[in-house]
Amino acid sequence: MENYPEFGHATLPFFAMEPGYANLNHGTAGGIPRRVEDASQDLAARIAANPDRFIWFHYRPMLEEVRGMVAKLIGADPSECVFVPNVSHGISVILRNFTWEEGDVIAITNCTFGTISAAARYVSDTPPHPKLSKFVLSFPETRASILERFREYLKNLKAEQRRSASGISKGKIVAVLDTISATPSVYMPWKEMVQICREESVWSVIDAAHSLGQEVDINLTEAAPDFWVSSSSKWMYTKYGCALLYVPKRNHHIIKSAFPTSITYGAHLHGGQDDLQSKFFWTGTLDFTIPLSIKPALEFRSFLGGEKRINQYCRALALAGGKRLAEILNTRTMFSADSDEAEALTANMINVEIPLASSIAPTSAVTLMFQDKLLNQHNVYASQFYYDGRWWTRASAQVYNEISDFEKLGNALLIVCAEVTKEVAERAQI
Repeated sequence: MENYPEFGHATLPFFAMEPGYANLNHGTAGGIPRRVEDASQDLAARIAANPDRFIWFHYRPMLEEVRGMVAKLIGADPSECVFVPNVSHGISVILRNFTWEEGDVIAITNCTFGTISAAARYVSDTPPHPKLSKFVLSFPETRASILERFREYLKNLKAEQRRSASGISKGKIVAVLDTISATPSVYMPWKEMVQICREESVWSVIDAAHSLGQEVDINLTEAAPDFWVSSSSKWMYTKYGCALLYVPKRNHHIIKSAFPTSITYGAHLHGGQDDLQSKFFWTGTLDFTIPLSIKPALEFRSFLGGEKRINQYCRALALAGGKRLAEILNTRTMFSADSDEAEALTANMINVEIPLASSIAPTSAVTLMFQDKLLNQHNVYASQFYYDGRWWTRASAQVYNEISDFEKLGNALLIVCAEVTKEVAERAQI
């Protein structure tokens, strides 16, 4: 057995976080290991020494190397993988490359991330105005219930299309689905949902923001989504500003342009390359160290013991930490802690109800109160959100966390929730 580093607080020296900070919000901002940052700084110095030589002779081969590394990780062909700045960017590229027609439908959920639902609304607001539809998730809910209702939902959408088109099936349906939703955080049965989409002749666009580094055995060739986009900085330890866009070969024709449009656009008309890689290779000057930080990130993850060892620790800690957090707060986890569904629907983030009245509306002011008090007064953080008439916190478990971090968060939230309740009441009287 190899001598891998011990997880928990013993791992903190590998990261650059300030001493004493309990970070339970890795799912939002990620965390860059020192080794990745050091490797990126060395590369930046190399680029600065001779930018032209790097751009014209070294960048493309290095990019192809990391593309191959990520493709292997997700079970895809490298020719099906390109890099974009973030998941919102990637989803927007996909939606804006479809040729929309009257009668088309974009299906999202009530848990779709804000920038993704905004992108869908924008397309719907633009001629020819494809209809925007919403599949309502109601957690806690079993995997079986989600799948059964999702199939029925798509069948009803198709029936509605036929009625509006005088009995003739008209218009495509594009479903935008999560692998692991953000708030609440739920490990969705997305592969089965992709299969349902395929059986119902519906396009599947997968927001996999939280998958790279948090989900093992992805195998996109087998799962066969139509499109899939995942952040590398949230959980995979890369620098900020990099995501992977997967487009299977069968759908390359859909993506006519990157955004911004590449210098190679239309090159095939003059005998040049206009394949998927060329469309995304050069869309303007960028920080070349960002996508290339994937290599040291994956090497560091290998040093820690690999994807399965990392995620076994984080998932077990999320479940145990969530249970302990609920005990301190005298509340509950979203899924009963000892149930099979908790195991199946939890990745490395856990949802725990917090003691804040449902009558307190979710506003930016309330969010800022939590951020200010937790970060600046208690030096701990996990995000808060309002769902189904209740307030929750979403705590992320990472290799540098221990149960004591969840306890620190719980004790802080008891104080902060009381303070927020008091301050909201005082403001209402003004």
